[in-house]
Amino acid sequence: MDQPWWKRPSTLPLVLIVMALLIIVVGGTIRIHDAGESCPDWPKCFGTYGFMVDEAEQEAYWEANPDEIDSRGLDHRYTTFEIFVEWFHRLLVGIIAIPILLNAIMAQKLKSEYGEGLRNLTVVSGILLIIQAIAGYVTVRFDNADWTVAMHLSLASIFTSLLVWQYIAMRAHEGTNWAFLSTSKAFLDRQKKRLISITASVFILLILGAWVSSTAGGNYNQACNIGFPNGWPKCQGSILPSIDGPGILVQMVHRFGAAIVGLVLILTSAKIRVDARDSGEGEGFSKATEVVTGFWILNVFVGGMYIVFANPDNFPEFISLLHLIFGVTSFVAAAVTLMMLRLAYLGRFNPTGENE
Repeated sequence: MDQPWWKRPSTLPLVLIVMALLIIVVGGTIRIHDAGESCPDWPKCFGTYGFMVDEAEQEAYWEANPDEIDSRGLDHRYTTFEIFVEWFHRLLVGIIAIPILLNAIMAQKLKSEYGEGLRNLTVVSGILLIIQAIAGYVTVRFDNADWTVAMHLSLASIFTSLLVWQYIAMRAHEGTNWAFLSTSKAFLDRQKKRLISITASVFILLILGAWVSSTAGGNYNQACNIGFPNGWPKCQGSILPSIDGPGILVQMVHRFGAAIVGLVLILTSAKIRVDARDSGEGEGFSKATEVVTGFWILNVFVGGMYIVFANPDNFPEFISLLHLIFGVTSFVAAAVTLMMLRLAYLGRFNPTGENE
């Protein structure tokens, strides 16, 4: 008989998933408040381990460390909130390291039950967390350059997906009777390339979105104008505007990228739906791809509302945060389809790679 949720070993990776998503949300809050440089050094913050750094202390720090003056200049001062969100983000990364270590220890102790493969997965998660911390340092070191932000978000999304993979794999091993586990190999073989294309497309779009949002400090967000319809869905009042500057180019690359990914999602989801209906199996895969497509449609709408509800002096940054959250959710949901594929190939998960 299946254990209560709070007794299951799989509860630990579930808690880690929640923590990882919280870290991503706080990271997005940092970006929308332009607070990514509010702690100029690493791992300390203005030479301290706290966040209560007033303007006089910031000035004294800049005078003592002129080489660390960021892109906003010597005279800029950060608010306590801006410093706090960056400090809190780093704190969360430090805190999650403890259960990540416990996760690996648990997997080692339960290796005879869950298998060596699952233990190795927890080790990879731990290594990826260390890489994430290094990426955080690189992001600070290069003053939140667009490529560092894209790298940081991509690694965080992969890290979260690995934790989801561990949770799903452990639940399958614990006896959860998911219908997709009994899907035929013939059906899985037909869907393999389709699911890979969905996940790869959404991941590329996620990287592209992070690049767009951080290029030129995020100042290209109004390159296409604002409001409906001239700012969105049009750009400068045209579906195909003239590329008069880098801002419009960046915006159009992002929009066309989203359209291409959307086309891939819609067509692929429809093909899987038809295949599932004709073969009488694989309903779980069909619904999973439709969820990914649904998140994409929702995120396109949210991204558009960011432009529509903006005014020249103020963009609704909470909508930008929602745009990030739905983007990450879309990728994790897409990655789940590949996890389902792997588990279904094994029939009932065995971390050694053999069927039970």
